[in-house]
Amino acid sequence: MVESASTPPNQATESLGNQIRNAVIWRSGSQIVAQLVQWAATFLVIRILDPHDYGLFAMTGVILVFLSMLNGYGLASGLIQRAEIGQHEIRQLFGMLILLNVTLGLAQFLLAPVAAAYYRQDIVTDLLRVQALLYFTTPFIALPYALLSRTMDFRMQARVNIIASMASASTALIGAMMGLGVWTLVLAPMVLFCVRAVGMTIAARSLVWPSFDFRGAGDIARFGGIMAAGQLFWFLQSQADVFIAGRYFTPHVLGIYTTSLFLTQIFVSKFVPPLNEVAFSAYARMQHDVEAVGRAFARSVRIIMVAALPFYLGLAATAEPVVLTMLGNKWHEAIPVVRLLALAMPFMTLQVLLSPACDARGRPGIGVRNGAGGAAVMAAAFLVGVHYGPTGLALAWIASYPVYLAISLWRSLPVIGTTLRALGDAIAPPLLAALVMATLVRLADTFVLHPWPPLPRLIGLVAVGALAYGGWLMIFARPLVRELIAVVRKQPLED
Repeated sequence: MVESASTPPNQATESLGNQIRNAVIWRSGSQIVAQLVQWAATFLVIRILDPHDYGLFAMTGVILVFLSMLNGYGLASGLIQRAEIGQHEIRQLFGMLILLNVTLGLAQFLLAPVAAAYYRQDIVTDLLRVQALLYFTTPFIALPYALLSRTMDFRMQARVNIIASMASASTALIGAMMGLGVWTLVLAPMVLFCVRAVGMTIAARSLVWPSFDFRGAGDIARFGGIMAAGQLFWFLQSQADVFIAGRYFTPHVLGIYTTSLFLTQIFVSKFVPPLNEVAFSAYARMQHDVEAVGRAFARSVRIIMVAALPFYLGLAATAEPVVLTMLGNKWHEAIPVVRLLALAMPFMTLQVLLSPACDARGRPGIGVRNGAGGAAVMAAAFLVGVHYGPTGLALAWIASYPVYLAISLWRSLPVIGTTLRALGDAIAPPLLAALVMATLVRLADTFVLHPWPPLPRLIGLVAVGALAYGGWLMIFARPLVRELIAVVRKQPLED
């Protein structure tokens, strides 16, 4: 929507604020519903399959994630970031996406035997070649995603995501019960991507004839290329642990580590990305007002950390009953790994919030440099930690991620328009409440609830944590509570 010149500034701001709130509600709300469906199926599947299956799947994931970094979502972000677009630009983007993803699919097909030889697992070849079909769905997801995100229409995306999640979850359950083993983990994402491709194309009415004449599309290509470079470095620091461990660990031990990582990254990998999609669209609308972007960033960090910090610290405090309840006794080796990894995840959550603000300000190069630094720091830590097993890799996360974050904050905060002190003020109230909560939960577990069976023990600890966290916020952080209530009720927010 383009506001007229006569639109009063306060009305324009209020309109954008309402759009952002509605987008957050639809995008994050749909993500919650979709993830609840997927989690219910995922944890049932984990109980059926073996760590060996998850280790094999993780080996294929390194190649898949690497090539997916180049699949054109950066080009789609370039379309979102542009002030004006026409039908010609849409057709050009579609053509770029098709050409790029066909190339990636062929590359993965050819690289599959090389990956299998590196991991010393022949089945990796077949798994990767089947997964190569995923790239053919990407153009039909990325283009409508860009068109809908430009208008901040996340309602239709929400509906499609829920339907796709239900289809994927059903496939996973059926495959596991039929004894398909690791192939269950391959087929479920394929169903997810196919349903999303069809649904998103219908929702955005984006089926156009592609154009392979890319003259005049240099700015989109450059923006997408820079973002792809940033994602490439993100890949190097986020997948280096699995790439290194896959060479040293057996599939069983690798499965223990990667499943522990999945459990601890649920919040940052499932809830934060959809909020970042909304944030990028919102920041792009106000990109020329650096103070507004800075205020919006600090507020988004504060609100996200209200949920993230109790999740991570609570997970660290309750790792044993969580693993035994959610995954089952055969995953007991994951308990110390989950406990350690959970302590590193608050740093990762803050890190991933930086790029959307920098990108929307027209400075995607910041994310590239941050990613390069993170890749070097974390890869070095993983090369040392892998010799001490899964717990060694978890300790490497704890040692390296604060360093990575510090480098990124130094580069990013001046571009975003805020300060380290403002960020500290935003994080301090939920952090203090979460620390108090985690301490009380550990005390309750040690002296009262430890003899209980896993499920009642977990329920009791969650109740203690909720009362402690909520009570502390109500007593000592009332302004934060009022802000959260205002967001939910769509009331004006005070700066």
